[in-house]
Order: sequence, then C-alpha cells, then structure tokens
Amino acid sequence: MSISIGRRILLGFFAVTAVLVALGIYAIGQVGAVRETTDRIVARDLMMMRQLDELGNETRDLGVQRRNAVIQALTKALGHSTRETDFLAPWRRTAQNADKLFADLLREADGFRSVAISAERASTYERLHASLNQALDIYRPYRAASEAQMVMAAAGDIKGIEDRNDEIGRQYSATTGAVERARAALDESVAVGQRAAADIYDRSWQSILFTLIAAVLLAFLVTFLVTRAVVRPLNVVMSFVAKVGDGDLTGRLNPAGQDEIARLGRTLDGMVESLSDLARTNRAATTDLNAAAAEIRASAQQQAASVEEQFAAVQETAATVDEITHSGAQISKRASEVIATAQATAKTSRQGLRAVSDTAQAMDAIREQAEAVAGNIVSVSEKTQAIGEIIESVNDISERTHLLALNAAIEAAAAGESGRSFAVVASEMKLLADQAKAATGQVRAILGEIQRGINTSVMLTEEAVKRSAVGKTRSDTTQRTIEEITARFEENVQTFQQIVASTNQQQLGIEQVMGALQNIRQASQQTAAGTRQVETASANMTELAQALMALAERYRT
Repeated sequence: MSISIGRRILLGFFAVTAVLVALGIYAIGQVGAVRETTDRIVARDLMMMRQLDELGNETRDLGVQRRNAVIQALTKALGHSTRETDFLAPWRRTAQNADKLFADLLREADGFRSVAISAERASTYERLHASLNQALDIYRPYRAASEAQMVMAAAGDIKGIEDRNDEIGRQYSATTGAVERARAALDESVAVGQRAAADIYDRSWQSILFTLIAAVLLAFLVTFLVTRAVVRPLNVVMSFVAKVGDGDLTGRLNPAGQDEIARLGRTLDGMVESLSDLARTNRAATTDLNAAAAEIRASAQQQAASVEEQFAAVQETAATVDEITHSGAQISKRASEVIATAQATAKTSRQGLRAVSDTAQAMDAIREQAEAVAGNIVSVSEKTQAIGEIIESVNDISERTHLLALNAAIEAAAAGESGRSFAVVASEMKLLADQAKAATGQVRAILGEIQRGINTSVMLTEEAVKRSAVGKTRSDTTQRTIEEITARFEENVQTFQQIVASTNQQQLGIEQVMGALQNIRQASQQTAAGTRQVETASANMTELAQALMALAERYRT
C-alpha cells in the first residue's frame, strides 16, 4: 500500500499529537486523582477532626458541669449561701450533643471505610471505628453515672455524691482518653491519606516522564521516516535533474510507489525520454538537412558549369554570326561552310536545350528536397513546442511544491518547537522546488535557442524554395528560348541552303540570328546569377545544418 508524502507526514505528526493528547489526558486524570484524594483528606478527615474536637469539648463540658453541680451541692450542705443554678438541664443537652457526635462519627467512619481509596486507608478507618466504639463503651457508663450524680446533687444527697465521685472521675478520665485515642487514629488516617496522595503524585510524575520520553522517541522515528521517505528521494531527483541540465539524457530514475516524489520521478523520466527522442529526431533531421544542402550545392555547381558551357557556346555563335556579317561578300562561296556551321549551332542548341531541361529537373529536385527539409524542421518545431508544454508542467509542479513547502513552513511555525524538524523538511522542499524551477528555466532557454535556430532554418529553407522556383521559371524561359533558337537555327539551315538562290534574304536572317543570340546571352547571364544564388543558399543551409548538428550533439542519448 502506497501512502502519499503529505499523508505520511500528517500520520507521523498525528501519532505524536495523539501521544501528547494521551499524556495530557493521563496527567489530567492523575491531577484529578490527587485533587480527589486531597479533597477527601480535607473534606472528610477535617470534618471528622472537627467533630472529634467537638466531642472532646463536649465530654470535658460534661465533666465541668458535673463538678460545678457537685460543688454547688457541697457548698449548700456546708451552709454557705449560693446562687441557685439548674445544672441538670444544660448537662443533659450537652450529653445529647455528645451522643449525637458519637453516632455521627461511627456512621461516617463506617461509610468512609467502604469507599476508601486504598486498603491501608480502609484499615485506618477500621481502627478509627474500633476506637470510637471503645470510647462509646467507656462513655455510656460514665454518662449514666454522671447523670445519676447530677440528680443526687440536685436532691442534695451528699453521701451518694461522695460515694460515686471517685469512680466517676476515673470514668471521666477514661472517656477523655478514649476520645484522644480516636483523635490519634484519625491523625493516622490523615497521614495515610497524605502518603497516598504523594504516591499518586510520584506515579503520575513517572508516567508523564515515561510518556514524554516515548513522545520524543516517536518524534525521532517520524523524523527518520520523513527523511528516508522524502529527503533522500529528493536528493536523488536533484542529482538526476543536475545531470539532465548538463546534457546527460542517458539516465532514468525508475521510481517505485505512488507518492508525489514517485510521480515526479516518472514525469521527469517521461520528459527526459521526450528530450531524447527530440534530440535524436533533431540530429537525424539535421543530418538529412546537411545532406540535402550538399546535394543542392552540388546541383548548383553542376548547373553553373552547364551555364558556363552554354554561355561559351553563345559567345562562339555570336562570333560566328559576326564573321558572317563582315563576310557577306563571301556568303555564296562559303554557303556550304555556313550551312555546316549552322547545323553545328543547331546541334549545340539542342545540347543546351537538354542541359536546361536537366537544370529544370535539378531545380524541381532542389525545391522538393527544400520542402522536405522544411517539413522536417516544422516537425522538430512541433516537438520542441511539446517539450515546452512538458517544461511548463514541470514548472507548475515545482511551483506547487514551492506552495506546499510554504504551507508546511507555516504549519511548522504554528506548531512551535514540535514543528522545528518539519520546518527543516519544508525548507528542503522549497529548495528542491527552486532548483527544479531553475532547471526548467535552463531547459526552456535551450529550447528557445533550438526554436530560434529552427525558425531561421525554416526561413532559409522557404527562401531557398522561392529561389528554386524563380530559377525554375528562368530555366523554363531559357528552355523556351533555346527551343526557339533551335527552331530558328533549323530555319537558318534551310535558309542557308537557299542562299545561293536567295542572297537578298541573307542579311535579314543574320539580323534575326544576332537578336536571338542577344536573348540567349541575357538568358544565360540570368541563369548564371540564379545558379550563384542557389549555391549561396545551399552554403547557408550547410552552415545552419552544422550549427544544428553541434547543438544536437550537446545531448547524450
């Protein structure tokens, strides 16, 4: 199963966040436990402590009220005057309060024992409950004996008071002692609760520390996985792009997986494959262009040689006609020689006609080859434009990577210290996007140079085609002129055969020959000029083909 890079990073940070959230929830739970334990100590134990203190005060008040009643009774028995005070009713209210406190304390100790937070805490409440029961067992005889003595004091039974006073005093001491022991048991319960709270705090601290260590280890693991899944593949892609920028198109990434870097690698492989095809096509087209230019140049040179021969023949014919003009008196005598010369001239004209026909065919071949070269160059231009579209796609990918790096950097900054490693990854991604964008710029510049060279080739080829068409037109004109000259030479031969009988027509024939020769000379000069232009164009095409060949050789396929 292939997971995208963004999802891998989100999954890693989600794991870290989940651990931190779990740590926070656990810490909150432990703090709640400590708080609950503290609340129990404060709310329950302090409440019972106040009740025990109040119980101790009530038991001591019982003793004080009892002693006051005894003193009043003894004072009256001795005959001293005293203010009459009713001690029995307040004593009974105090005794009822003490009874209620005993009952409340026993009920609370029993209830707290069942909901204690630990076995040790339950044991302390058990001991407190036992101490309260013992104190209640001691208090009940003391309360009964004290109430009886209070009744005796109210009745003035001095003997009964004195008989019971020592025993009641011992019971009072035992009762207050039992209450103090219950207070000591409660103090022990408070100390146990404090120790339980301290234990919970220690366990919470240790658990939080362990969870923090686990979170740090998980963060290191996420960083390692991100480095292995993102940084290393990016370094490989950067090295591959640098080689492509240097002109090495032989390597391939062949990435595995379906993440962003794998898709980028496959896109780069496709781009390099297209560049290789373009380089090979461009090299083959340049080779064809070079060969075609060489053929055009050879044909132009051959045509120039033919035109020179034709021009020499025209010059020779002109000289012959000039001699005929200056030797009109010898026409009859040299009629046979003129006829022979005219026949030779007609033969030469037919040869010139064949040469011009060959020249026209060569011009057609040149035009067809130039059009083929133009077609190849247009095909190369279209492939160059396709590469430009691929480069635009790569540039768009680099810009999206740059935007992703910017978003990642923003998220890392928002994450604070925990996002510092992610900020490093975002910075590396931004650097890769900038380098990929620069590489696409370099490739775009190279493609621009190739496009300009191709456009120049297209213009030169179109010019060559136009000039070939012009040369063809002129060759056709020359051919028609030579055909006319041939026909006229044949007519001249017939005329020269009739010279002896028709000398008066000689001058007219010579003038017609001179006019035709002038036309031939002009046509020959125009053909020579056109041939030189074709030769110059073929030389330019050869130079352009060599420049394109040098540019294509830059890429190693």
